[in-house]
Amino acid sequence: MSDDSAPGPLSGVTVLELGVFIAGPYATMQLADMGARVIKIEPPGGDPMRALGPFVDGESSPFIRLNRNKESIVLDLKSDAGRAGLHSLLAEADVLVENMRPGALTKMGFGYEDLREDHPDLIYASASGWGQDGPLAPLAGLDIMAQARSGLMSITGFPDQPPAKIGVPISDLSTALYVALGIVSALYERRDSGQGQYLDVSLFESAVSLAVWEAGGYFGAGTVSRPNGSAHQAQAPYQAIEVGDGFVTIGANTPATWTRFCSAFDLADLEHHPKYAEPALRFANREALIAVIEDRLRARTIAEVVEEMNRVGVPAAPINDYEQVFTDAHLQQRNFFWASQHPRLGEVTQLGNPMRFSRSQLTHGPAGPSLGADTDRVLAEFAGSTGTAGSDSDSAPAGTDTITEEVRS
Repeated sequence: MSDDSAPGPLSGVTVLELGVFIAGPYATMQLADMGARVIKIEPPGGDPMRALGPFVDGESSPFIRLNRNKESIVLDLKSDAGRAGLHSLLAEADVLVENMRPGALTKMGFGYEDLREDHPDLIYASASGWGQDGPLAPLAGLDIMAQARSGLMSITGFPDQPPAKIGVPISDLSTALYVALGIVSALYERRDSGQGQYLDVSLFESAVSLAVWEAGGYFGAGTVSRPNGSAHQAQAPYQAIEVGDGFVTIGANTPATWTRFCSAFDLADLEHHPKYAEPALRFANREALIAVIEDRLRARTIAEVVEEMNRVGVPAAPINDYEQVFTDAHLQQRNFFWASQHPRLGEVTQLGNPMRFSRSQLTHGPAGPSLGADTDRVLAEFAGSTGTAGSDSDSAPAGTDTITEEVRS
């Protein structure tokens, strides 16, 4: 258990977020959870995620979870006042995170090279679809495009079926985690060098980096992976199998668990069968093996199979839907879900952070803020840093905003 009196491990770090949708905001959410102060800088129209449902009393339910523990200020970077406000914030910030189209902030005078002379200790992180350079850099890049070009969609789903993407935006989310890890690493390095640096993370490369088994197959044996449904790339039985009332996942993929699995379900004839006696044989003959196992277990229920496999020490689990996940007794006992406060909605349930520190305390602060809720207070706090931070007296016409026009991930 963490020590309630201990500050978050990133306490004292100030992060500016020019982020929209998922990749940038999810990265800064991680930093905010670990105690960093995150100031979310939004255009007059707000982060477009605010317009995505489902809605609760007019509030975007995904937004208020993705942007917890943050402050929101509105700056129109097309206005002199908005630019002055950002300069005042930069004078005190440790980190800037953005996920606009490559070059968009440079056009406004806020690229890394524009800032590094005046802010040599600034850590500047950019998340984009394809990276800051290379032939794809200027192109639009969203999660599904990164899943497609990275190969993830070529191995997801079942053979002879249309392409399928992974159910969660894995390219966005993995990019965000790399951004957060890179920022923490750069902060650690800065303790010795005193210097900030630039971090370039793309959805494309983040997705490709996940292809551990697929790279092993291609570079080791020249094989190109194809979709296998729920089956493992190199081991069996390790997949979802059908039983009497649905599907259950099993992992009898080692010699010891294979023996236990066969003993638990009276499958002794399979354990030493010439087609299944060795791990390589079980994988090579996987389709036939799974068909036999499903036939033998057709009279069993999911609960019976999971209980028996857990009893004998073979990994197994039911395939839960999200109602079952969000009411799961194990997660409840570990206090994974927690309640935050929203100014209009009251108590809001948040997903927990899977990192559990023995001393440092993760932040359980407010839900995602209302648009511009902290503008006056934050700008007043930072006003003396450089120039005059003001509101948007010379802002762009209503309905236009720089960030929304330029975002690509």
